[in-house]
Amino acid sequence: MNKVSSIMSKNVASVTSSQSIQEAAQLMSQHNVGSIPVVENGQMKGIITDRDITLRTTAEGRDSNTKVSDVMTSQVVSGRSDMSYEEASQLMAQNQIRRLPIVENNNLVGMVALGDLSVNQLSNESAGSALSNISNQDNQHK
Repeated sequence: MNKVSSIMSKNVASVTSSQSIQEAAQLMSQHNVGSIPVVENGQMKGIITDRDITLRTTAEGRDSNTKVSDVMTSQVVSGRSDMSYEEASQLMAQNQIRRLPIVENNNLVGMVALGDLSVNQLSNESAGSALSNISNQDNQHK
């Protein structure tokens, strides 16, 4: 069985809760990602997404110096490095997420993107299904 640990990105950009959303947004731009884990001393505390910044900052008229802790999502869906591609894909589809933080003992150890799963032949059917479910949800919110 293929394990997530074999395809996860291990060098994951992260921010602390005291950094500004501008710093988080700059990292997202630099790494071409839509979410950044919030980590304190290796421990995963949350995640901040481009959507969090848009809805909880820009839409509310806050400025770019707003702290990550003010807008981050604290309840994070995460996976384990020993889970299978299928389990990761199902978890991502159920929770409508494109990137899954991989955590062990509450420490962030990696990140798996939906693209990682599809490229690595999880079962293309599973990755396709996850992407289709996420895309359908996105369209419903427009």
